[in-house]
Amino acid sequence: MDRRITKSKRALRTALIDLMEERGFDAVSVNDLCARADLNRGTFYNHFRDKEDLLAALEDEVMADLGRIQEQMASLTVRELMKYRVRKVPLPLLVNLFDYLREQGDFLHAVLGPGGDVRFGPRLRDAVCTNLIQSILHERYRNDPTPFVEYYVAFFASAYLGVIQRWLETGMQEDSEEMALIAMRLFFIKPGESITL
Repeated sequence: MDRRITKSKRALRTALIDLMEERGFDAVSVNDLCARADLNRGTFYNHFRDKEDLLAALEDEVMADLGRIQEQMASLTVRELMKYRVRKVPLPLLVNLFDYLREQGDFLHAVLGPGGDVRFGPRLRDAVCTNLIQSILHERYRNDPTPFVEYYVAFFASAYLGVIQRWLETGMQEDSEEMALIAMRLFFIKPGESITL
């Protein structure tokens, strides 16, 4: 891709993030984006139909990147997860996931925040969290889910999205290894049990 195009798209991405954080997506116009990115409207319209198209393109990029992590999740088993849990070593797949989420932290914070896109949270939940939970289910439940199993997956997938959102909202203070350990611990914690790593 032409370096000028890459630079323009990067400027629009930064402008969109900043403006979503300041005003919320609904209050942002193409003029606002162009002014903040120091680009003319023609440049914007060379790449995007409207602000919704820009947001969708950025969201789709994240989802495509997460798709590669999803492929790795498909081969994850509860037995493999337990091996890492017993040794108190973070699962590399989860470390990679949190590394990627950190790289995209500014965008994810804006898009999942109050001024962002309410449709993106469920997409992220379904792509990452639901797949993660389903990957560690016993094969019997994965291939023949009952209503209870579906509720179980929905419960934990929503909980893991909450963990990701909490981490983003609090400034991603924990490193990826610590977040991977937290995520692993949450898989196995029982009610009333000590809540320590």
